[in-house]
Amino acid sequence: MRIRNFLFPLAFLVTLTLAAQQQPTLTNEWIYGEQGSRVAAVPKFTWTADGSAVLYNVRLPKAQRNFERLDPATGKSVPMLNMAQALASLNQLGITDVKDALPWPEEFDAAGKQAIYLFKDDVFLLDLATAKFTRVTHTPDEEKDAQFSPDGRQISYVRNNDLYAYDIASGRETRLTNDGSETLLNGTVTWVYWEEIMGRRDIGYWWAPDSKSIAYLQTDVTGVPVSTFVDFEPQDPKILKQVYPKPGERDPKVRVGVVGIGAEPKTQWIAIDKPFEWLLRVKWLPDSERLAVETLNRPQTDLDLYFADIKSGAAKHILTDTDPGWINVNDDLYFLGDHQHFLWASERDEYMHLYRYSMDGTLANQVTKGNWAIAASGGLVFWVRQAVTGIDEKNDWIYFTAMKESSIERHLYRIHSDGSGLTKLSEGAGHHGIAMSPDTRYYFDTYSNIRTMPAVELHAADGKLLSTIAAPRPELLPAGMVYPELTTIPTSDGFRMPAQILKPANFDAHKKYPVILYIYGGPSAPMVSNSWNRGILFDNLLAADGFVVAVIDNRAATAISKKLEDTIFENPAVSETKDLVDGIRWLKQQPWVDPDRFGIWGWSGGGTNTLNVMTRSTEIKAGIAGAPVTDWRYYDSKWAEALVRTPETNPKIYAQTSLVDRAGDLHGNLLLIWGTYDDNVHPQNEQAFINQLIAKGKPYHTMIYPMRKHGFADPAAQIHLHNAMLDFWKSAL
Repeated sequence: MRIRNFLFPLAFLVTLTLAAQQQPTLTNEWIYGEQGSRVAAVPKFTWTADGSAVLYNVRLPKAQRNFERLDPATGKSVPMLNMAQALASLNQLGITDVKDALPWPEEFDAAGKQAIYLFKDDVFLLDLATAKFTRVTHTPDEEKDAQFSPDGRQISYVRNNDLYAYDIASGRETRLTNDGSETLLNGTVTWVYWEEIMGRRDIGYWWAPDSKSIAYLQTDVTGVPVSTFVDFEPQDPKILKQVYPKPGERDPKVRVGVVGIGAEPKTQWIAIDKPFEWLLRVKWLPDSERLAVETLNRPQTDLDLYFADIKSGAAKHILTDTDPGWINVNDDLYFLGDHQHFLWASERDEYMHLYRYSMDGTLANQVTKGNWAIAASGGLVFWVRQAVTGIDEKNDWIYFTAMKESSIERHLYRIHSDGSGLTKLSEGAGHHGIAMSPDTRYYFDTYSNIRTMPAVELHAADGKLLSTIAAPRPELLPAGMVYPELTTIPTSDGFRMPAQILKPANFDAHKKYPVILYIYGGPSAPMVSNSWNRGILFDNLLAADGFVVAVIDNRAATAISKKLEDTIFENPAVSETKDLVDGIRWLKQQPWVDPDRFGIWGWSGGGTNTLNVMTRSTEIKAGIAGAPVTDWRYYDSKWAEALVRTPETNPKIYAQTSLVDRAGDLHGNLLLIWGTYDDNVHPQNEQAFINQLIAKGKPYHTMIYPMRKHGFADPAAQIHLHNAMLDFWKSAL
């Protein structure tokens, strides 16, 4: 038995007691309201340079929250801020709508002594020791992307597509670039870079380790096509514009510059001789004199790594990675303390693994190897990979997360740089999300499995449990919850697809049940996971109404290997649909399934695959397609061209994968859902498909949400959406 110490024992017990008295009723209003959205919440945290951590317990009522500094060696935490004084200071600066407690900031400095906030599009600096705010900017224009310099003495931000630096001691602002405009962006990125390359983050500049200069992206969008949306709210509707390249069209032109922090800032541009289409990554070398720059060709088959001198701008080619399908974006480039080697992640042997290189690009050795892949255990999006969680130079340990035990789990391992000493550190089947301290002496493990809500634990580097920061809170859930069974389902050629099946609480194997299958299906985007997922709450609502709910990952979606992922290259509709239809037919053969009442649904790529199954088979009685891509010509150039190249080079594939052209083959009762301001999957996708349904005399249902984007963020829309889905399933199945 492991002994756990609680950092917030009194508050936790109070919350526990209240929850026991107020066990909720399972409804969409509860699931997508304030209480349901917070049942699996865990404290926010970040590590600081001295090896301590900042904690912020969002489980507490706002009036009781504060920033705590945790000493991992003792397990003790102390308040860092007089919250009341900080709020009063903010109020004096004209920000009066922040009540009870400050939110988590945009960023802490490395020491954890200062924090940056953005209020009403202006930058504010908080000194935690004095609880005093300083208003850094006070302009009619928006400031964004605020960062501390590594030494914590300066703040940088972007205004009107130009980069600025603010000296904290003197209060002096310096404009670092001067040519920003509607079509020329400095230090900020366009939507396609924000989405596909930076992983939904506006990352457009990077401080040098010595805090003396900044590397930044300059993006020229001249000639890049612009899409429009209509905002209905003004009396005279407003036209909204978005720079958005589609397959075969002009992409943003991006280059890297380095600007010094001084009285007369001047940019040195980095010269890359080899033509490229996408600029994937920029990273400083530890000496602050060189940059690593990663570029990608338009077919996305060749990734080139360069080291560039910031004084001359000259770039030296170091290595090239290739893939017959496309290269995935990853953040696992690290420079080792011997100044002679760096780590590089690659899928060259069909699995994502780490490699050690000499600084001249000579391969020293493969670090991790085997029929398994290193994999991210956290992060915002699945298409940006980052598996390394820490590097202990002194003891020569590389810490990383991987799918070695199972494709539906994430575990923590460590290994020596020569590939020896591989050791598994995490315990407990499930998903371990790892955040390691800068000195690699400790790590936080955000752990869950399919039946256990998230917990946060503090561990020593060798895996030893030191304390539990936050335990699971099943007492906050409605009574009578049921949980999925994890299993595999075979395809016709014998591949075992990961799957999970949730049955009603009063399940009777002698009865026949309607089945609802949830899918996504996109490359290396698994939905089946031995981890807690908020979707289980809505699935319980469906189960309470007598539905069996299943989830299947077709082989390309499993993230097991690049070989499996590449099976959808140039033919995603056929290969994805074949696996999914095999899974549906297997489910229909089970004695407790009513084969005549089978439904399918998904969002985004899942919406696309819902329509693929409903137009390429006759297996489905009813389906819900949320925000689907219906023709790759309507999606962004970066993602679409990875899968199917361009319409000019692959016209047959575009025709073959177009759901618009297949609308007449729709089988089953269809509900289409989308938001009118979906800047990811544009509404023309649904409108083009519907127009063809009309031409072919096919009936359909729609739910349209004004001015919502790709994911509906507001609770009202979430509640309305899921009530509409629930009603549809009851009626259709």
